[in-house]
Amino acid sequence: MTDTKLRWGILGTGNIASRFASQVPTSKTNEVVAVGSRSQESAHTFADKWDIANRHGSYAGLLADEAVDAVYIATPHPMHVEWAIKAAEAGKHLLCEKPLAINRAWSEAMIEAAVRNDVFLMEAYMYRCLPQTKLIAQLVRDGELGTVHQIQATFAFAAGYRPESRIFADDLAGGGILDVGGYPVSMARLIAGANVGQPFLDPAAVTAVGHVGDTGVDEWTVATLFFDSGVTAQVSTGVRLADQNQVRIFGSEGYLVVEDPWFGGDGKPTHVTLHKVGEEPREISAEPALIYAAEAEAVQAAIQSGAKQAPEMSWADTFGNLTVQDQWRAAIGQQYASEREDVQVPTATGRPLTRRADAPMTYGKVPGLDKQVSRLVMGVDNQQTLPHAAVVFDDFVERGGTTFDTAYIYGGGRGEKLLGQWMASRGNRDEVVVIGKGAHTPHCDPESITRQLEESLERLQTDHVDLYLMHRDNEEIAVSEFVDVLDEHFKAGRIKAYGGSNWTTARFDEANAYAEANSKQPFTLLSNHLSLARAYDVPWAGCRHVADDESQAWLRERQVALFPWSSQARGFFTGRAKPEDTSDQELVRCFYSGENFRRLDRARELAAAKGVEPTAIALAWLLHQPYPVFPLIGPRHVSETRTSTPGLSVTLTDEEVAYLTA
Repeated sequence: MTDTKLRWGILGTGNIASRFASQVPTSKTNEVVAVGSRSQESAHTFADKWDIANRHGSYAGLLADEAVDAVYIATPHPMHVEWAIKAAEAGKHLLCEKPLAINRAWSEAMIEAAVRNDVFLMEAYMYRCLPQTKLIAQLVRDGELGTVHQIQATFAFAAGYRPESRIFADDLAGGGILDVGGYPVSMARLIAGANVGQPFLDPAAVTAVGHVGDTGVDEWTVATLFFDSGVTAQVSTGVRLADQNQVRIFGSEGYLVVEDPWFGGDGKPTHVTLHKVGEEPREISAEPALIYAAEAEAVQAAIQSGAKQAPEMSWADTFGNLTVQDQWRAAIGQQYASEREDVQVPTATGRPLTRRADAPMTYGKVPGLDKQVSRLVMGVDNQQTLPHAAVVFDDFVERGGTTFDTAYIYGGGRGEKLLGQWMASRGNRDEVVVIGKGAHTPHCDPESITRQLEESLERLQTDHVDLYLMHRDNEEIAVSEFVDVLDEHFKAGRIKAYGGSNWTTARFDEANAYAEANSKQPFTLLSNHLSLARAYDVPWAGCRHVADDESQAWLRERQVALFPWSSQARGFFTGRAKPEDTSDQELVRCFYSGENFRRLDRARELAAAKGVEPTAIALAWLLHQPYPVFPLIGPRHVSETRTSTPGLSVTLTDEEVAYLTA
C-alpha cells in the first residue's frame, strides 16, 4: 500500500467488475490501478471506460503487477478457487466475489492459501459492509424486537430463460442458491447470531424444497434454517422467480422490515421500519453509502490494521454460509457435474500435484514394502464428497504425506471409492501408500478377507493395497487360518505387507510363530490405540490399546511398526477436555482421569515453551517412542491437518518424553 491508500487490480471484466470499478474511485482510501482480462482488447476496453492505467491481457499479468496491493476477483464462480490461490501466492490481498467457491470444500483450499502466504482474504458480500446492515444487527442486539423468533429473507429475480447464459450453465455453477441465495442465508445467520450476542450463528438443521431445471441448476427454491437458539429462518431464492426482495425479522416485542436489504440504497438515503407492539411504525434511517466503495473501505481498514480477516465477513462466517448452501443444494437434489464422484477432479490450481519445498513430513519403512511411509497417516473416513476428499488429500500430499488409511466398512465403502477416484484423477497410485482393512466383526473370518479385499480393490481402482490390516481378531479361529489366506494374497501380489488391527500381542506372536514354522509371510505391522492420554477404555467393541507397560515393552523389543488410531485421544489435547465438562461421554469414559489431566498440563507447559499447540506435543510424544510409530490422523478440514503437522518438527529430549508421562 502507498501511504494509506489500497491499490486495487480487478481480475475479470464482467458487469460486477464494472460496478466495482465505478465506485472505488469515490473512496479516499482506495484506488483502482490495474485490470486483467483474458484478452488485451478486453482489458483496454474496460480500462478506457474506467480510466485505469495498467491493462493486462492475462490474469497472470495482473498478478505480476507490482503496483497492485489487492485483487478483486470477479470471474465466474468456478474460476475463483484457481485465481484466488494464485493471487495469494503472488502476495496479493484478496476480495473474492461471492460465493467464495462453489462449495465449502474448495473454499478451504483458498483460505489455506491465504494463511500460507500471509495475505488478507474476504468473500465479497458487499451488503455486510453497509451502515444499514450494521444498524439491523445492532437493533437486534439491543433487544428492540425482544427475543427474535423468526426471520424471512428473499433474494430472487426472473432472468428470462436462456439455457446458454451463465445463470443457467452447469459448468459455470449457475442457479439461484450460489448466485444470490447466499445473501438471505448470510442475513439469517447474522441476525440469529446478533440475537444471542454472537457475530453469526450456524443452523443446526436445514430443510428445503425447490425446482432443478433442465440444465441442472436450481431455478427456484425455499429453505428453512433451524437454530438451536429457537430461531427459525425461511430463506428463498430463484433465477426464474419474481419476488419482493425483503428481510422481515419477527420478535416477541415487534418486527422489523428491511425494504432494500441487499443494496441499502446504494448511495441514496435508506431506512428500516420498526413495528413495535402498541406503538406506531417508526422509520430508522441509516447512513447512505455506495455498496462497492463501502466494501473496499472495509477491506482497506482491515489490511491497514494488520488483520487477515474482516469482521464484516470472517473466514468462519464464509465456511458457515457455504455449508448451508451445500446443504440447501443437497436437500433439493442439485449437484454440478464437476462435483460428481465419477469425474476426473482437478487440483485447486489446475497445476500438477507436488510436495511443497517447505513440507515438514518425515518418513519411515515397513518391512515388506519398498516405499516411503509418511510418519503421519491420513484417515479416509471423514470426507463427504469428492471435492472435499480432493482438497484434503491434495493438501496432505503437498505437505509431504504419502500414506492413506482406508477400510472396507468406512462409509459403506464410500471412503475407498473417493480415494480410488482421487488417485485415478491424480495418476499417483504408485507414489502413495494405501492401507486397506477388512475382516471387521461380525465378518472376521478367512472367507470374508478374500471377498472384501476383492471388492475393496475394485473400489480403489487398483490391483493391490500396500499394507493390509485385519480390522479385528476372531480368537475362535486359529491364527493359522488367517495367516494362510493373507499369505495367499501376499504371494498373488494383492498385498505387499500385512498385520493386525486391534490384536493382542500374544495372538500377534502366535501368528508369526506359525508363519516362521511354515515359511509364510509374517505380520509386520500393528494398529492398536496409543496416545499421550492413556486409554482406560476403548470407544468401540473389540478395540485394543497398547498403553500398558507390558505392551510397551513388547513394542520396544519387537520393533513392530505401530499405526495408532485415535492418536490425539479424541481431541483430549485440543482444549475440549475439562474436568468440569462431562458432555462428551465417550471422551470421559476413555480418557478422563487425574493422571491424564496431569499429562495435559505438562503438554501445555511444554507447548508454551516451544511455541506450539498441546496437540503438537501429544503427536511429538508418539513420534519419539523407541519403536517405529505412524500415527493415524482424521482431519475433516485442511486447517486440522495444518495444526497437526507442527508435531513433526518438535524435538523432545528423552527427559521431556519421560516427563510427559511421569
